[in-house]
Amino acid sequence: MAKTSSMYIRIDPEIKTEVEGIYARYGMSLTDAINIFIYQSRYVGGLPFNLRREVIDFSSDTKSTATKLRGKYKGVLSTDDFMVQKQHEKEIEA
Repeated sequence: MAKTSSMYIRIDPEIKTEVEGIYARYGMSLTDAINIFIYQSRYVGGLPFNLRREVIDFSSDTKSTATKLRGKYKGVLSTDDFMVQKQHEKEIEA
């Protein structure tokens, strides 16, 4: 289906530049990310994420490891995803 509609939003220019850099690391434009958000919202019938703020207290070792290995795990979107991937690697090694 061809894209035939435009959408205009107002956003702080500094935030826009920052998130463009974030999405560029995944090979996406800001438009791609917004489209993914919209399609995922449609798929789940609402916001595609929780609105509550969770506080996770990771040990300094875990934070240090995550920081050192961040470049190795391209496509990992969050600390939770990182921990799942690390657990998967441990299972493969065992």
